[in-house]
Amino acid sequence: MEKSRNRLEVCLSPALYDKHADDENLVVIVDILRATSSICAAIHNGVKSILPVSTVDEAREMKSQGYLVASERDGYVLDFADFGNSPFNFTPEIVQGKDIVYSTTNGTRCIHMASHSKAIVIGSFLNISSLADWLIRQDAPVLIFCASWKDRFSLEDTVFAGALAERLLNSGKFETICDAVTASIDLWNLAKTDLYGYIQKSAQKGRLASKGLDDCIQYCLTADQTLVIPAFQDDRLIDISVVTKAH
Repeated sequence: MEKSRNRLEVCLSPALYDKHADDENLVVIVDILRATSSICAAIHNGVKSILPVSTVDEAREMKSQGYLVASERDGYVLDFADFGNSPFNFTPEIVQGKDIVYSTTNGTRCIHMASHSKAIVIGSFLNISSLADWLIRQDAPVLIFCASWKDRFSLEDTVFAGALAERLLNSGKFETICDAVTASIDLWNLAKTDLYGYIQKSAQKGRLASKGLDDCIQYCLTADQTLVIPAFQDDRLIDISVVTKAH
């Protein structure tokens, strides 16, 4: 008898999260420009762990305890932070072996919203193949959770959700009756032949460009630069790809 397939859904905004929340979900947090891309880059470059905090006050308090802090709001590095939210900030020379506190406008809030779930992992184009393979092996329902921008629909996060959803559905291990999955795959199919060109339309690209912060967009849209799978465990993000390979 054929085993039933697992549910696949996409949540397009934190404002919709309660409609999708399920303790059994594997939740993939997606904030392509730039939080989840930066997390993947940081862990690839040797960060020991990342402690995501929701508020500026928490980040400031952790700084006073001696942690390195990456913190921004609306793209601007906070005055007490060591660096902001570009993947280019997290070079091996600066971050290798360190525990880093991380707080962003959208992405870190989603991690805490989904903390009741079976597992939380971080998704980006940088780790898309490694992540997809891991999700397929887990035999559990998957929710791709777009961080969006202040609860508003995000083009780049939805395009990535489509790219990941397509891989999961093609594995034959998942099924969906979620219109957000269908819509995100349709957007991915529009975008994938010229992903960088397509993302020029996104509001976040414009926001970053207006502040001179759009230098990392091509990097954030480049697939398979790392095998890391950052997962939220014991209040911090660590790479579970090492554990996965060991088993």
